[in-house]
Amino acid sequence: MPTFVDLGLPQAVVDVLAGNGIDTPFPIQAATLPDSLAGRDVLGRGRTGSGKTYAFLLPMVTRLTSSQTKRAPGRPRALILAPTRELVAQIDAALAPLAAATNLRSVVVFGGVGHQPQIDKLRAGVDIVIACPGRLEDHVKSRHADLSAVEITVLDEADHMADLGFLPPVKRLMDKTPRNGQRMLFSATLDGGVDVLVKRYLTDPVVHSVDSEQSPVAAMDHHVLHVEKAARINVLADLAASPGRKIVFARTKHGAKNLARQLNSRGVPAVELHGNLSQNARTRNLAAFSDGSAWVLVATDIAARGIHVDDVTLVVHADPPVEHKAYLHRSGRTARAGNDGTVVTLMLDEQVSDVRQLTRKAGVKPTITRFRGPSHPVLHEIAPGERTFGKPIVPAAAPSRPAPTKPEQARRRRPARRRRPTNA
Repeated sequence: MPTFVDLGLPQAVVDVLAGNGIDTPFPIQAATLPDSLAGRDVLGRGRTGSGKTYAFLLPMVTRLTSSQTKRAPGRPRALILAPTRELVAQIDAALAPLAAATNLRSVVVFGGVGHQPQIDKLRAGVDIVIACPGRLEDHVKSRHADLSAVEITVLDEADHMADLGFLPPVKRLMDKTPRNGQRMLFSATLDGGVDVLVKRYLTDPVVHSVDSEQSPVAAMDHHVLHVEKAARINVLADLAASPGRKIVFARTKHGAKNLARQLNSRGVPAVELHGNLSQNARTRNLAAFSDGSAWVLVATDIAARGIHVDDVTLVVHADPPVEHKAYLHRSGRTARAGNDGTVVTLMLDEQVSDVRQLTRKAGVKPTITRFRGPSHPVLHEIAPGERTFGKPIVPAAAPSRPAPTKPEQARRRRPARRRRPTNA
């Protein structure tokens, strides 16, 4: 296996990687770096957790550092498009030390937060924009971002962007980048909408596929627990109270909120992550899960892609997903970077047929255990260790409104004036 120095990365970049304990390239990095560093278009397929982020960040930073062009106000030199705010934030976190070591500037662009701070950074001049398609298109339309100077474009989790319906804005943004720029596309699968992007925007791409699209993450144990509906939450609480970090997946936003509330009521500190939360709440909850004050993250499929928290020991599908691809992406939150992990699917009587079909399509052969009541010895086999209960996570209350002043009270009591009707 070649080293990062062998592959031609600058010493400053190699030093940053070494400082993070990264000395040897992952297979997808070793496979793609020679071509991406040479400026070729790259099409990379690898399962979640395979190291795709560095596979595009390392050549991007290296090529921008050696490029003769300079950053200019509103005209970024590189663009990374990703489907979710959380993934954008994680790419930015991975880029930050590399950018600091090479004097590059970046900005994250996504919705749910104010426009102005993003506009100010764009005006000041950045080298790299990491963005969700919708908000970036807003900045392009308002002429705060000009993509005509982009030398390198990356589409990350392209299949997920297609699943979320982002292809139209992605195409409009790609059309505004120079045709002769380098394009890199990374995806877990290369079907449907992704193939459209490949044919339209990549020129003679080098294809690197390090896993089959159905390949489950290595070193992962799969279990299906056939439980009664009344016992479901108690089984979940037992697993959630075991040692280590756990991610629990629910089908709906309401379901995630409800499960987090029920786990907290049983003394298992849990936070929720779904689309109904504000960006501040999503960031705060993810931070609580990362720093260990919450042991459990209860999420919808918004967290199935791109969320990387070290040492997630257990993934629980409280609601089995509909598609096998969602099963693999959810499950990929554990057993990352060669670590062990366990995946549990809770199955009710009416879900037997669907789960059987789901696991078959996902290419996994789970151990199936049926039991009645809230407890079974298999729970300690799946998640060994003493069950502990801590301080529940209380969701932040909405800010209270200040008491009205006397003039305000008077205005409220005053009857509204009748308006004279006007002709339409």
